[in-house]
Amino acid sequence: MKKLLLLLGLALLGAPAAQAQKVKTKTKGGAAALAAGTNRRWSAAQANTWYRARPWMTGANFIPSTAINQLEMWQVATFDPQTIDRELGYAEGIGFNTMRVFLHSLAWKEDPAGFKKRVSDYLALADKHHIGTILVFFDDCWNKAPQVGTQPAPKPGVHNSGWVQDPGDPASRDSATFMQLRPYVTDVLTSFAHDKRIVLWDLYNEPGNNGKGNASLPLLRNTFAWAEAVRPDQPLSAGLWDWNLTTLNTFQALHSDVVTYHNYDDVPAHQRVIELLETHGRPLICTEYMARPRNSRFVNILPLLKKYNVAAINWGLVAGKTNTKYQWDTPIADGSEPNEWFHEVFRPDGTPYRQDEADLIKKLNAK
Repeated sequence: MKKLLLLLGLALLGAPAAQAQKVKTKTKGGAAALAAGTNRRWSAAQANTWYRARPWMTGANFIPSTAINQLEMWQVATFDPQTIDRELGYAEGIGFNTMRVFLHSLAWKEDPAGFKKRVSDYLALADKHHIGTILVFFDDCWNKAPQVGTQPAPKPGVHNSGWVQDPGDPASRDSATFMQLRPYVTDVLTSFAHDKRIVLWDLYNEPGNNGKGNASLPLLRNTFAWAEAVRPDQPLSAGLWDWNLTTLNTFQALHSDVVTYHNYDDVPAHQRVIELLETHGRPLICTEYMARPRNSRFVNILPLLKKYNVAAINWGLVAGKTNTKYQWDTPIADGSEPNEWFHEVFRPDGTPYRQDEADLIKKLNAK
């Protein structure tokens, strides 16, 4: 791991902050021309000015407990503003001020105007609770064949049994297919380009996951190009998550306005990552952390992130249909309570899973 971190560090140090290196990839036709366009990345000074103007960001990856995945959250039949309002209230109560929320292209494709109305309704509820939002476009995690309509019931004891990729597999590898996603990205970004309720656009969650590797690079490159063509008021980013994916990591780090990353390790490993990424001279936002059995906990990681002024967005707010209180690869077939929750802060009734954690979060947020 040290060698891989060093390689990424050298890549970050070797490129001027305002000049991103180009990563060559085979993309045909108009896609190639677009992806090779001028990089409109923020300067490091602009990114740092933006970050200094904000309070320290803390919060969670949010989906209401009544939704198993992004489609169940956003489709008109299952959009649940009452639960969203209630659960964002739990977050506000412990001082959380930022939520990271996944969109889905199929929900937009099914009903563009209605989808954007529901996004705006969500943003209004979040704003009511003094919460800003990081919105995520694409995702290489979990089930590869998303479908609109009724979503599956959770599998007992299985972590994220119903979560779906966006656009899916093989759609994310097929330039003829994924170029059809440009209107989605452009429409959503244009509609909300000046919306102060949005903190950040997270363009692609964990590109290369599920064995895709560099096959996700063309979609990643084009998504940045589409977003830069709109150039919204909010910063653009795509989070680093697997140090083995050096080509993807280099592209992400050198094209993101602010550096976002995921880390589920304990303090020594997480601190090394922070110290490496600081060399880039841009704000750091940890958009996923906190897996208790891996010793990534609020009690040890949240103070570390505050010490380094790194925004802290853990995975999971309220235990629900996503089943992310269970570990990634350790299902409990009968759906009984795990010995220790993997993710999540609250039970559905608003009771903290651990009161000492809630108290610490409130204290660090000066709530």
